[in-house]
Amino acid sequence: MLIRPIVILFFICCTNIILAQTPAINSQKFDKKAGASLTYGDKILKIKWPAGNNDYGQVELDMENGKPLFSRILLGKVKSAKLVSSNLDPSFLLTIGKRDLVSQNGWNIFFDKVPKKPFKTYDVKLEKSSAVVETVGSHTVVKISSLKADSFNGDLEITFYNGSPLFNIAAVMATDIDSSAIVYDAGLVSQAPEWETVSWINTADSLQTTNMVPTDTSKNIAVKYRTIAAKGKQGTLALFPAPHQYFYPLDEAFNLKFTWYGNNYRKMVDGYGIGIRQDLQGDKRFVPWFNAPPGTKQRLNFFCLLSTEDENSTFSAIKKFTHNDAYVKLPGYKTMSSHFHNEFIMNVVLANKPIPEVPDFVKVFKRTGVDIVHLAEFHYTAHPKGPDEQRLKELHALFEQCKRLSDDRLLLLPGEEPNEFFGGHWLSLFPKPVYWIMSREKGLAFSENHPSYGKIYHIGDKKDMLKLLEQENGLAWTAHARTKGSVETPDLYKNEDFFLSDHFMGAAWKPMPADLSQPRLGKRVLDLMDDMNNWNLKKTVISEADLFTITPENEMYAHMNVNYLMLDSLPKFTDSWQPVLNSMQKGRFFTSTGEVLMPSLTINGKQSGETLQLDDSGLATVKLDLNWTFPMNFVEVISGDGNKVYREKIDLTKTEAFGSQSLQFKTKLSDRTWVRIEAWDIAANGAFSQSFYIAK
Repeated sequence: MLIRPIVILFFICCTNIILAQTPAINSQKFDKKAGASLTYGDKILKIKWPAGNNDYGQVELDMENGKPLFSRILLGKVKSAKLVSSNLDPSFLLTIGKRDLVSQNGWNIFFDKVPKKPFKTYDVKLEKSSAVVETVGSHTVVKISSLKADSFNGDLEITFYNGSPLFNIAAVMATDIDSSAIVYDAGLVSQAPEWETVSWINTADSLQTTNMVPTDTSKNIAVKYRTIAAKGKQGTLALFPAPHQYFYPLDEAFNLKFTWYGNNYRKMVDGYGIGIRQDLQGDKRFVPWFNAPPGTKQRLNFFCLLSTEDENSTFSAIKKFTHNDAYVKLPGYKTMSSHFHNEFIMNVVLANKPIPEVPDFVKVFKRTGVDIVHLAEFHYTAHPKGPDEQRLKELHALFEQCKRLSDDRLLLLPGEEPNEFFGGHWLSLFPKPVYWIMSREKGLAFSENHPSYGKIYHIGDKKDMLKLLEQENGLAWTAHARTKGSVETPDLYKNEDFFLSDHFMGAAWKPMPADLSQPRLGKRVLDLMDDMNNWNLKKTVISEADLFTITPENEMYAHMNVNYLMLDSLPKFTDSWQPVLNSMQKGRFFTSTGEVLMPSLTINGKQSGETLQLDDSGLATVKLDLNWTFPMNFVEVISGDGNKVYREKIDLTKTEAFGSQSLQFKTKLSDRTWVRIEAWDIAANGAFSQSFYIAK
């Protein structure tokens, strides 16, 4: 009589153990009507999504611990999908170091050398305990718990994008430890790889293919387009990072072999794989890594693109996401990039070295579609304070080379980062060649005529400098504001006469510091834009690259950005460049990383830099044309009243890759004094406008 209860209890216990070992799948927020489908059985979670061209992508996720997560990856027609890859695990290596939050300006510090301090690399471990599947716009997101690496904990997120054979794999992790700095390597790995070849495009822009040998020790390789691909019998899997977000800021854009393939990567990854990587030492100058403030969800992520075609076709599809690493032409706009310490004059021209007919840096700018380049020569390499004849000789050489190298495709503008008189670091630009010396002895005239160079200026202080800008209609602006050598500027001089002048344009934007928890780039200077607006000043912010070496082998595109200036034609070097300065000074431009474009933007019929009127309703009509490559994430309307900053986000997650859209919506701007627009995609690529001003 006692056997039956014991047997029943035994079966109940066994059932509970089985249930406990089967990961729970929560699909309450999954929308079956959004285009994708899911099924779950025998611990296999199947996701199928429309991948464009009447194809469907399908991923089968094995939720059993100890089994490869990606059981099968397929692409093709519903009844004839081809097997692209199988039995793959995502692999993440998280390297954790320390940021210097004391010596300068907290998390905004650039002059940090994280790899010079203790750090350690950890294998990110996945424990498949549960999963949540949800629909976000046109995306399907699978969150698998849980991940752990030292003090970092989180989930694995896999996002599939309707309309494209594209998906993203992210280790989303946070720590409670303060001052953490991180970098990560990642990839897809197999214990029994079925790939036949591995391919990439080398820095000479040539496709390279090697046979896959499972026992070959892993190799780090320098590539273009940041992509590595593996081909099987029926398809190709390409893997690449976010084109700009993955690259923390450095002084150099060296190609540091950002991809890898092979067995036993870093002697930490068990199996053969392909992936992306970071060089822990960077350019061996100042190496800040990524910020990871306590509690922030850092997205250690990479993209995968599926193809049933060969390697050439696959790479062609990848390159479309960045327009072949170039900036596309827009009617009514010219692209402009600033702040390059190339030092061609001092290192080549005046060093009596052979002067190439077309230097490499000119080839790079033309290939990337930059129409106007503003240089920052003589960065601690020349004689800014004289002797006078030496300084004038250097300037003359700069002007002559810029004139020689400018043509109907490229306007090469002479410029400097003077870093004298005003405080902090700043750049200057004049609408024509101007000879000036950064010193003025007592009794020496402000200006004089030189027998060879014509009018020259001697500048002794900030008043002289402002006078020069006024007389020659030049512009100045803060370089790398609130970081590097401008830690306290422009805040320190925001009430100075020179800063209040129209000839002090504002500041320059570069996405530093880097923080992988942010859905946008460059928050430091975007916040400064808002502050300057709330100071009731009409200042503009151009983008800057702030790079030293420009070569075809470099990873230039990842570190680049441009300003789309509202110009119908490219000025000739021999004419005035005043139209360029006017666009910069009056805010008639937008800034872009290249993937997101704003061909047209008006608010109540006005363009950026102009003042708009509101009616009694306080509502303004925003009309915005957007073009993009990666699916969009959001548009944000940022405004202020002189004290506070207000944000209104317009969700764009229903968009698909390679689209365009004309948006028209109303936004409440009562009691506001300014407004501006940002637009960001799912890879943290973006574009932002200059400010619009609101009449009282």
